[in-house]
Amino acid sequence: MAVKQISVLLGNIPGAFAKLTHILETEDIGTIAVSAASIEHDSRVRLVVNDPDRAAALLSSFNFNIEVTPVLAAEVPLHAGRINAILKPLAKADINILYLYTTINRIGKETIVIIGVDKLEEAREILAENWINLIDDEIYSIP
Repeated sequence: MAVKQISVLLGNIPGAFAKLTHILETEDIGTIAVSAASIEHDSRVRLVVNDPDRAAALLSSFNFNIEVTPVLAAEVPLHAGRINAILKPLAKADINILYLYTTINRIGKETIVIIGVDKLEEAREILAENWINLIDDEIYSIP
């Protein structure tokens, strides 16, 4: 099962990001992972939150331009090579990584990365074959 990511297109103006997080916070929706980047006159914010369905409905009700997409969440191994244990098998399988960012907190000692790819199910299989621990619904309970 994939993790649900919410992408939000914001105006690239002061306070837009703060408004987004304030709306989520007032409804007790916690941010687990976040990435924000400027793209010309707008900003794209990618979020993994503890209640993605409720967050998507809430943000839509405030007329935010959102998209919910499936992504992978994987623990980065604590051995030499770390992130390459994830990147190399995906490259070898000709799977394109569209973006990658980390969670704010962890479940254990390992860093958790959120990965957007062009071939989700194939990437899941490749990572599992290479002993990468994938996180599913338990990500939504990270404090």
